[in-house]
Amino acid sequence: MRDFRKFEVWQLSHQLTLKIYSSTKKFPKEEVFGITSQIRRSFASIGYNISEGSGRNSDKEFANFINIALGSSNEAENQLILAKDLGYINEIDYQNLLEELILLKKKLVALWNKLKVN
Repeated sequence: MRDFRKFEVWQLSHQLTLKIYSSTKKFPKEEVFGITSQIRRSFASIGYNISEGSGRNSDKEFANFINIALGSSNEAENQLILAKDLGYINEIDYQNLLEELILLKKKLVALWNKLKVN
């Protein structure tokens, strides 16, 4: 069994999720059960899948969860775009969050490729 906390992708995901929680505190109250909840869940789901997959018995199973985390990161990116377009996140915060998310996605793909080969 692997310790998910040692994986850079989990560490990046966790930090990004904390930033999203902070950013969404400013969202309109009427969105608490809408985009606020959804964007938080999608960002958190990335780390959840990394941690769940790390507890699996094979690289193949772990790779599957990394692939699911990658899907969650795409969902998170879409919601980030929507939040920006709705004016809930300013352009600078959006660019910073997007840059970190893209880096995370690249690292997820690299880990997925490594696990697939083994």
